[in-house]
Amino acid sequence: MARDYAARCPRSPGRNAWMVATLIILAAQGVVAQKVRVEEELEAYPTESVDLRCEFVDGGSLTKLTQVSWIWEPVDGQRDNIAVYHPTYGQSFPNVAFRDRVIFLQNNLRIPSIRIKDLRMSDAGRYTCEYATYPSGNEQGTTTLIMLAKPKNSAKAVTVQAGSKSVMVAHCEAADGKPAATIKWLASVGGNHSTSSTNGPDGTVTVRSEYRLVPTAEDNGREVTCLVDQKTQDRPWTEVLKLSVEYPPTVTIDGYDHNWYVGRSDAVLFCHATANPEPTTITWTTASGSLPDTVVVEQNKLTVRKVDDAVNTTFTCEVKNKHGASRKTLTTFVIEEKREPVQEQQTGALVGGVLGTIIFIGIIIGIVFLIRKYQQDTEGPPKHKPPPPVKAGSSTEMMLDEDATDALNGGAPPVLNKDGSDGHHGNDSSNHGPSSGNIPRGESFVSTPMYV
Repeated sequence: MARDYAARCPRSPGRNAWMVATLIILAAQGVVAQKVRVEEELEAYPTESVDLRCEFVDGGSLTKLTQVSWIWEPVDGQRDNIAVYHPTYGQSFPNVAFRDRVIFLQNNLRIPSIRIKDLRMSDAGRYTCEYATYPSGNEQGTTTLIMLAKPKNSAKAVTVQAGSKSVMVAHCEAADGKPAATIKWLASVGGNHSTSSTNGPDGTVTVRSEYRLVPTAEDNGREVTCLVDQKTQDRPWTEVLKLSVEYPPTVTIDGYDHNWYVGRSDAVLFCHATANPEPTTITWTTASGSLPDTVVVEQNKLTVRKVDDAVNTTFTCEVKNKHGASRKTLTTFVIEEKREPVQEQQTGALVGGVLGTIIFIGIIIGIVFLIRKYQQDTEGPPKHKPPPPVKAGSSTEMMLDEDATDALNGGAPPVLNKDGSDGHHGNDSSNHGPSSGNIPRGESFVSTPMYV
């Protein structure tokens, strides 16, 4: 639609002329604004000095300079002249607050730069270098001065008592800083923090942060860290704090070895207590109230010089600090004879060694069994079964002998002599066949035939 409208309503030559004129006026204003050259923005710190530079750039025109003035416009307040320079009448400093702190760097109307010494936070604002000229009138340029302030950082742990309510255990502060600082916490304990800020009359800001938790005895001595970050600091400021949580004593008794036999000397008990603050008193008593004559107490140590039936009792240790008292009891038993300590560690080591050896042997046997079983499975059963051994004089032997004889004769019956013999002579070994010992294994499992 916009394109259609533009096509139906073309721009007139008069409208174009007005646009060109507007651009020329704006450009002229920019040139005029650039006649006074200043720095757009500066940053400074209290007690330091700052130079506000100003220069009139004529550009070859015939502008006549009459005088120059520096005008200060605070963040909240009215404009006021702080320095004036006239080529005939000289320098003037009408503002009392700046009179002893402002100077012209040189007596030059075209470069009327000034220096402000001993800066204050209240000096922040806009500083305008303004020329009275002829014939164009006043020309000016403005510099904004930003005052920065390094915060005064501090952090502290607060001593609290263990309880069931959330309380402040540490606080951190960045005072009188500009711009305002940022505070963070690093902590391994469970807790939370809250932050507030207060504006000062000179533009500074004080930031305060509180770290809160429900304190317990275990929190005593734990660490939290405060980090303050602010523009004027090269790196965050840090402070490590140790929490201080006070609590009543917790008591334990040790040293009793269950071997208080009659006649034993220097049997000892110790009373230990954890508390904050430290315990103020430690008291030993027995079930009957007073301690036996053979007992000596030195602070938390109770010593029985010689064990007898009098120490066959219950001992009580009571510990106090400003938050309360706690006690612990221990009953001791006196025996007739000394008990020899059982070498539990050596016995345990011996049993462990035996068990380890048995397990090792079992593993070796299992491995050997598996190897042999594997070999048997891979070799397989024999392809033929050998015949059982033949007993001498048995019928089986006779049958085998006959078969063997037939085999030797080519399967024909033996040839008999006239006397009915078979041509062999009794038991002559020369007439016997080859020895069975000379027959190779595998040719026959039958013994050598016997001729009768």
